[in-house]
Amino acid sequence: MGATLDPVRRRRYLEAMGIQVWQRRAGSAAGEGDEVARAAVQAADAPLPGAEASVALSVVPADSPAPTDAMAALGWEDLRAAVAACRACGLCETRTQTVFGVGRHDADLMLIGEAPGAEEDRRGEPFVGRAGQLLDRMLAAIGLSRDQVYIANILKCRPPGNRDPKPEEAAACRAFLLRQIALVQPRVLVSLGRISAQNLLETDEAVGRLRGRWLSFGPRALPLMVTYHPSYLLRSPEQKARAWQDLIQVARRLRGG
Repeated sequence: MGATLDPVRRRRYLEAMGIQVWQRRAGSAAGEGDEVARAAVQAADAPLPGAEASVALSVVPADSPAPTDAMAALGWEDLRAAVAACRACGLCETRTQTVFGVGRHDADLMLIGEAPGAEEDRRGEPFVGRAGQLLDRMLAAIGLSRDQVYIANILKCRPPGNRDPKPEEAAACRAFLLRQIALVQPRVLVSLGRISAQNLLETDEAVGRLRGRWLSFGPRALPLMVTYHPSYLLRSPEQKARAWQDLIQVARRLRGG
């Protein structure tokens, strides 16, 4: 799906993500910023640790929860209507509207975040605002646009005050998300951030320990890459180089590499 990343495009996309790329003068000492930028650029061409193994670890057990028989029969419109009418947890009392998902229904790449924020709750679309703009630049960095992928969240309703989802709230939404994954049938899943990764993989491992290697999800063993949430990258821009390494692995997998 993605175009080959020549050096000029790679540099431009890195800078669009907010990773500054410096040109070192001959004989000058390398500073910390130089090391981070150079590592990010070299990641596009150099083999990454564990990249040779297509699926290095399977975290989700084979008997991972699946949609009910009724849910498994739902098409896109009926599923959207079921989400909009859902009152399975208390979030239905505080939401402005549900946030279903957006993108191409037969996308090769599906990205899963955590929960809607205030702007998403207002507009009914995931990943808008500053985090959404950064996500768009991250996708552009591997030659994709928002309308070429599918984007959804663990939760379909905003938790008050943008607090972390409660386990029962994530459980109430899980069948909806599993049905979305089944309908899209993506070749690759990307989990964005701690809440997404821990709920999808049913683990309490930190993102830093999960990212950078291929995991698998569900009975079909879908290839899954964990990376940092765009909101976290806005707060911690020094992690953007590592997110870029994750994206390079995703781009290679989509190209069949």
